[in-house]
Amino acid sequence: MAEDGELAEAASDDARAARIAARRREVESQLREVEGQLAELRAARGALHDDDEHDPDGVSLSSEWSRLEGLRREEAAALDALDEAAARLARGEGGTCATCGRPIDPARLEARPGATSCIACAA
Repeated sequence: MAEDGELAEAASDDARAARIAARRREVESQLREVEGQLAELRAARGALHDDDEHDPDGVSLSSEWSRLEGLRREEAAALDALDEAAARLARGEGGTCATCGRPIDPARLEARPGATSCIACAA
């Protein structure tokens, strides 16, 4: 019987590792997209005068730059969280709350593969 539980846990860990890897690929793609937009913005900024304050075309380059940098930081932080989740899973700590030590609900791990805390501790 213990063997069946161990097999189920291993299958669950394998499925979670696959979800983490899939989510990591999504975040990497989003990060590349944001970095591409930043590169385009840098090129546009270099070609224009730097009078963002009086730009008649709408959002200033500085505002857009700030927005994109915020997105870039969020995506980079998401990658770090997913890497930490993968490392915790590899250490056998993947389904345990880093704060209280109780199990993390499998539905939470399904929805947020990088979660390191239970719902109670995350609130």
